[in-house]
Amino acid sequence: MSDHNDVIPDVERGYEENTIDLKLILYFTGGLTLLIVITFGLMWILQYWVLEDRWNSADEENRLPMALSAEERLPPEPRLQSAPGFGVDSPDGRIDLQLREPQAEYRELLKIWEEEWENGQKDERTGTVITLSIDEAKKQVLANGLIKARGEEESKAAMQEAGTFYSSSSSGRLASEVRR
Repeated sequence: MSDHNDVIPDVERGYEENTIDLKLILYFTGGLTLLIVITFGLMWILQYWVLEDRWNSADEENRLPMALSAEERLPPEPRLQSAPGFGVDSPDGRIDLQLREPQAEYRELLKIWEEEWENGQKDERTGTVITLSIDEAKKQVLANGLIKARGEEESKAAMQEAGTFYSSSSSGRLASEVRR
């Protein structure tokens, strides 16, 4: 039979006696804490030794062939100055300007342009000259005689032709009107 039938209530007291054993509560709390710590440790080991490797290998295997890279996801130029990817393409590579002052883009471009004006521009793959410096270009034009002056009669005819235009009275056949 059960033991609870043997308990005789004390009628003179206004409450029942508390028979909770504190030692059992402490055992239960300690066991529960130990179980939580063991479970946390096992999950940590599972995550870093098993699941992380599977996640990385599955990510490489299931990579989408049409997925855009980080550079391809950026909006086209020109971008806002504080936007990711804002910068200038220079001969030495991309210059990142996203957290600099607004004039930084102009200053960097001015450096690139001044270098090209002084030294010219060459194709890195073939080594051929694409553009010359201004002084070098002047020397080559004068040396080759590429500029030919017009004669006096040709220049007068060109000046007269530049001053006339086609009017509606000639139906577009003759340049009859003179500009004033």
